[in-house]
Amino acid sequence: MMTTRRSVLTGALALSATKALAAAPLRVIASSVPHAEILQYVTGTLAPGFPLKVIEISGDVRPNALLRDGDADANFFQHVPYLRAEEAELGVQFAVVATVHVEPLGIYARRVKTLAEVAKGARVAVANDVTNFTRGLKLLQANGLIRLRSSDAGAFATLQDIADNPKDLRFVEVARSQLPRSLDDVALAVINGNDALEYGLVPARDSLALERAEGNPYANVLVTTQALAKDERIQRLASLLTSAEVARFIQDRYKGSVIPVRAA
Repeated sequence: MMTTRRSVLTGALALSATKALAAAPLRVIASSVPHAEILQYVTGTLAPGFPLKVIEISGDVRPNALLRDGDADANFFQHVPYLRAEEAELGVQFAVVATVHVEPLGIYARRVKTLAEVAKGARVAVANDVTNFTRGLKLLQANGLIRLRSSDAGAFATLQDIADNPKDLRFVEVARSQLPRSLDDVALAVINGNDALEYGLVPARDSLALERAEGNPYANVLVTTQALAKDERIQRLASLLTSAEVARFIQDRYKGSVIPVRAA
């Protein structure tokens, strides 16, 4: 009889804990633009009352370390190649639960109006993390400024992988979030879409070149821990972020500067 009572009590406590977890706000770390804006649309318009707490970050905060350490339940700011590099460094494996949009990487300039005007020996600012550095070199290659030795889409690239540099471009590695501020000091800067938007640039209007969206491996994703991957709140948020309504919001608000993975 005691065993039965103890089992009932244990089950009741477990059920109570599960209900409390389901009612608790889901803590999601997001960069301000466009990620936090998209989440605000979800909770303000699409699903009012959804238990979501958005933690906006900027600069060099490491959302994956915060997620690993239990300071958040999910994050929404990154693409998968960046995530995989972070997992290797942090010694943890996360769960990707939704693929939402592409923020096309762009080449920007203040001193020239076309890539053809770039002078020999010009300085080019690129991100100093391996994934975005590689992505930047590939965009420069796609626009005829350099040629890389490897055509492997998944390989990381270094300066030693540049096989041809006809303009003798000089590369300056800068923290990703600081790239927009480097524009006055370099001929070109290769800037991530969300950083450009936060700085007041409009990628579809202000860039000299943008990544293609089709087949782009750098789509931004909603990430959580393995333990929370099946959590009802996570699954509900993933469904909302990949809905036609969110795709339409992204198209209407960002007008090509952010591109939804799903058609509206």
